[in-house]
Amino acid sequence: MMNARNTILQVLPRLDHGGAERVVVEIAEGLSAAGHRCLIAAETGHLANAALRAGAELVPLPLATKNPLKIWRNTRRLVKLIRENRVDLIHAHSRAPAWSAYQAAKKCGIPFVTTYHGSYSETSKAKQRYNQIMARGDRVVAVSQYIAELIKTRYGTAADKLTVVHGGVDTAMFNPAAVLGDRSVRLARAWRAEAGQPAIMLPGRLTSWKGQKLFIRALAMMQHKDALGILVGADQGRDTYTANIVSLAESLGVADRLRIAGHTDDMPAALMLADIVVNCSTSPEAFGRTIVEAQAMGRVVVAADHGGARETIVDGTSGLLVPPNNAAALAAMLDSVLDQDIAARIKFGTQARTHIEENFSLKVMQDKMLGIYEELLA
Repeated sequence: MMNARNTILQVLPRLDHGGAERVVVEIAEGLSAAGHRCLIAAETGHLANAALRAGAELVPLPLATKNPLKIWRNTRRLVKLIRENRVDLIHAHSRAPAWSAYQAAKKCGIPFVTTYHGSYSETSKAKQRYNQIMARGDRVVAVSQYIAELIKTRYGTAADKLTVVHGGVDTAMFNPAAVLGDRSVRLARAWRAEAGQPAIMLPGRLTSWKGQKLFIRALAMMQHKDALGILVGADQGRDTYTANIVSLAESLGVADRLRIAGHTDDMPAALMLADIVVNCSTSPEAFGRTIVEAQAMGRVVVAADHGGARETIVDGTSGLLVPPNNAAALAAMLDSVLDQDIAARIKFGTQARTHIEENFSLKVMQDKMLGIYEELLA
């Protein structure tokens, strides 16, 4: 059993924006609330302050490197960290740090846990070998059943080593009743969203597989020509891709109805602006954090029918699924939602929030993760 105060070390490349990074911070919060000590070894980033507020202790280490020599050096650094802090268990959330963490855990004789956060392409033998480390944990955590099946297919991982732990959403933070004051109004002004204008939002970093181009094509096909499309997410230096999005919108005549909002630190307020939240990723999402956040906010969610979305949406009850990579089908579904009256959309959103509260709350995720640690430390 876990002692009154165990020390858990989580490792990842850097504490920047992203789903895996948010999970690391949320696990730290759960550990701290349960009276345990949590260390996070990573390069610093935008979520460093959030990690400190969650009760974690940060150890800056250059764990983003893929250089074999530097990975070996990081193993030595982690061994020293483990021994000096009497770490009981190490949990890796990404491949490069996992190689160092695996060796360090073996040298120190402590349990090693991995979380498989993505599908990780395997385009070569070298890439396959590089990815394999994420299946070598004493316990391998998959963020969805979709990812669990992928792990079993690729590596033949035994069922008793593999556990599905879906991501959770903070239903106190992502709560329509908690978005007070002028938080949404300020964003509406900044994004030039007019009152009464239907708003359709695609949250996610600007990268091709997130489907921004598909979203723009669907916007152009819609019958509701007054609908505003809002892309929320940073391009992370992909200036060429952003320029291509703008060019596509101009060529299809919807540039005046498209807003490229960039990153926002207030996603609950952003989601409150949306009549519909879209996830139209061209490849399956491993989990799809924005899908559960939007449902928690009582929004009508329309998502591509593949990957993690099939597990987080009850089609027709808490959200709506559409064929992937089909702009016409997406446009038709968006029009169908906007054709409904406000009362019907509010009822749908209420069902969505109830679904998330019962199945995908942050506490559910934290309790499952702490249960895994307890089993391994028994």
